[in-house]
Amino acid sequence: MIQKKRKLGRGVAVVGAGLSKFGIYPKGVRGQDLFVEAYNELRSSVDKGFDPSEIDALYLGNISSDLFERQVHVAPAVAGRIGLVPKPAIRFEAACASSGVAFREAVIAISSGIYDIVLAGGLEKMTNLDTPQGTEVLAAAMDPDTEIPAGETFPGIYATIATAHMAKYDTTVEDFMRLGIKNHYNGGLNPHAHFDASIPDIMKRRAASAVKKGLPEPHWADEMEFLHDPKQNPVIAWPMRLFDCSTICDGASCVLLAAEDIAKNFSDKPIYVIGTGQASDYFLAERDELTSLRAAKLAAREAYEMAGVSPQDIKIAEVHDCFTIAELVGMEDLGFYEPGEAAKAIREGENRLDGKLPINTDGGLKAKGHPIGASGTGMIVEIFKQMREEAGPRQVKKKDVDLGLTHNAGAHGSTIVVNIFERR
Repeated sequence: MIQKKRKLGRGVAVVGAGLSKFGIYPKGVRGQDLFVEAYNELRSSVDKGFDPSEIDALYLGNISSDLFERQVHVAPAVAGRIGLVPKPAIRFEAACASSGVAFREAVIAISSGIYDIVLAGGLEKMTNLDTPQGTEVLAAAMDPDTEIPAGETFPGIYATIATAHMAKYDTTVEDFMRLGIKNHYNGGLNPHAHFDASIPDIMKRRAASAVKKGLPEPHWADEMEFLHDPKQNPVIAWPMRLFDCSTICDGASCVLLAAEDIAKNFSDKPIYVIGTGQASDYFLAERDELTSLRAAKLAAREAYEMAGVSPQDIKIAEVHDCFTIAELVGMEDLGFYEPGEAAKAIREGENRLDGKLPINTDGGLKAKGHPIGASGTGMIVEIFKQMREEAGPRQVKKKDVDLGLTHNAGAHGSTIVVNIFERR
């Protein structure tokens, strides 16, 4: 078989990015409202401004506005809210990778010459439903023939991946906890995050709440003791505990893409898309390997080859962490670490803000939140801010952040999108 090395027809850059506050909103607030909030932030981020009439199309990621909000045809509705009608407005669905796919398709459309400027983003208003109802909606991304009849849930599936990794590589529950601690620390520095508090901050709040209720004040020696406390951090699906799981929440995100030859009409500091890859995989029962997601390796290889870089060239990354084990496995699948070696890097703090390879500087899906349709482009918003040195108190410490990567997974790795970005 001839191996194709894919490449972009013409260059593409991100010239603006915006995010709503992620969290829980009243039922009267719609996903469209949150997208408007994200779009307004995007507009303020475009250095030289732009006219909405310059946008050729809207590519919108969304998993299930039909069930969460009783609205199927959401992309044209959003286009109407932000003044893009009659431009094309298309909804993309790829489970948790919905807006990651929307972004990639926008890159391809501009690269092909069909469009010059595309607004790509995503939204999800999940909390209109209670947790059991929301969980049922998300379960529709699993296999109805093998996984759902077996009683599988996404926490259960990722717990299976975690136990397999523990058995094969001696990974520990404390390694997962360290990821949660890191991501909550970063989320505590992010005003857009659903959980904008570090684990020590949460410990203080819970101790104060106990005293206020007339209960004995709890004391924990450190974050690890707190996370081992079953009352504070109950098991959801062993070894995944509450603080290993991202949460159901609401939010929106968007980025503005432009052809490279016109990017500096909008920004003095565009961030260039130099590689993009996507792959799919079977449902879990049909896979040969549990400790790795094959689609991630394939999507990453395509993106690296297109960009002409290696994993060791990447300076900052957003890695899909719907569960802490997903981040750990992603670190290995992306080639940052050999199989079984990511836990060692986590223990040594390599992925903190001041580390060798900062990962999930915005708090990740774990702390920033995981409003499904908004998550993929939400990662790109963070890379955009970090590479332009506009991330505020969570700005990474090193100054050579010239190559960034996003890794967005749909369901349990049935869809994976990897993008690589360059600052010039």
